[in-house]
Amino acid sequence: MGLRLKFNLILFVAIALGLTIAGAFSDKLLKDNAREEVLQSARIMMESAIAVRNYTVKEVKPLLAVQQRRQFISQTVPAYAASQYIKRLQEKHPEYSYKEATLNPTNPANRATQWENDIVSYFRNHDAKKELIGERDTPTGRQLYLSRPIKITNPGCLACHSTPANAPETLINTYGDNNGFGWKLNEIVGAQIVSVPMSLPLQRANMTFMTFMAGLVGVFALLFIVLNIMLHYIILKPVTAMSKKADEVSLGNLAVAELTVTGNDEISSLGRSFNRMHRSLDNAVKLLDETIDEE
Repeated sequence: MGLRLKFNLILFVAIALGLTIAGAFSDKLLKDNAREEVLQSARIMMESAIAVRNYTVKEVKPLLAVQQRRQFISQTVPAYAASQYIKRLQEKHPEYSYKEATLNPTNPANRATQWENDIVSYFRNHDAKKELIGERDTPTGRQLYLSRPIKITNPGCLACHSTPANAPETLINTYGDNNGFGWKLNEIVGAQIVSVPMSLPLQRANMTFMTFMAGLVGVFALLFIVLNIMLHYIILKPVTAMSKKADEVSLGNLAVAELTVTGNDEISSLGRSFNRMHRSLDNAVKLLDETIDEE
């Protein structure tokens, strides 16, 4: 196995190892950043929905209190206001969603589905947990969800959700008396769930990863070529020339020209040493010939 092949094998292994480590690290970093970007979008959606709820409770509901006695007005319900706000967002971004998933809702549209039931059950079993983040596959692609528990901490909520007898008549006329009752103070009855698509950020992360790896491969390829050129001119070419001279000298051809040596590196030092050995051997042979002639 030649010196060039040995060098290239070692270089190839080092480059492959470097690409593997860099690829694994950059892929994880980019995907983590993409997930954090999606999570940030989910948090903004959640805080926006909460802001709409608070606005509805503090400013809209008091203004419509009188009308509410004659007719149930959905716009005074915080959950309805938040869902309508997200509905406007979905006109341009249908893959984004927000839902106040409830086990026993007044409005059937808020009833929790199977996977949402699991989230609500988690919060009911982990009362101290204030947030749950996860991922799931959907027909439109992988999505990240951010959820927070809906806990009855305001006794005023029980005016509409304790028993049908205590609920406003306008509410009963609108939704009936079969759902949305039996809630208790400090009970977790549902969860606010925001779902945000991960496909676009992950696609951008993959594109960035491919671009980075292509650039890295290009750099390593250029390095490979440059090192091979340096290996040829700095080491292999002088050593090959020295090997040929050594072969001729070993076969008795002492009249060959000396090596042309330039530079001050180790290869140059070896060339000068070889020239000195050549001259010494030539002088020793000439001296031996003279001695034999005298005899």
